[in-house]
Amino acid sequence: MKKPYVIINGMRHFKFTDTVMFLQSQGKRLYGGKFKIHQEDMRILHKLIIYMIHEEEQCKKHNIDLSKGILLIGPVGCGKTSWMNIIQTIIFASEQFQVKSTRSIAHEFNKDGFTVIATYGQRQRTICLDDIGVEQNIKFYGNECNTIAEILLHRHELLVKNQIVTHATTNLTANEIEQIYGHRVRSRLREMFNLISFPADAKDKRR
Repeated sequence: MKKPYVIINGMRHFKFTDTVMFLQSQGKRLYGGKFKIHQEDMRILHKLIIYMIHEEEQCKKHNIDLSKGILLIGPVGCGKTSWMNIIQTIIFASEQFQVKSTRSIAHEFNKDGFTVIATYGQRQRTICLDDIGVEQNIKFYGNECNTIAEILLHRHELLVKNQIVTHATTNLTANEIEQIYGHRVRSRLREMFNLISFPADAKDKRR
């Protein structure tokens, strides 16, 4: 299926209905024929689309800052990770980003040590830290480290110095994030992310 836009004078012009149809087809390609877009998710999807295509007027209307990344919040199974993978299919390959599980990063730290923090914290391109807060502090040769907290602090520096954004997903509240990572990280998150939230009662689509 062709991309849901036309290029006029070097600019991409999207039609929302065509974009939704395109994303539906990409969801089926990535996650199987049973994938479908639920009507109750259209508000979330609209915000993700206008952010990814840099629709400035719509982003201003919805208080979305294009200089920040996206923090996608919602209960387990609501589709956060799936949408961060699917939404990339409407942007150029050079703009696409890795969606990386924080649990996987924590286990890499257990194996490879503090170089892992530099690998993800100083990477000079956008990444998405998936499920922040579910990982555990892991020791490397007896040294315990809140790996994701350190990576988030490094990613904040990347944003300030190089305007490289970070995305993330979580099923935690702001208070729960602060309990795990501390006040310093929580304050940085406000500067790093636009908050987009599924309803607290969003259904588990994996059932």
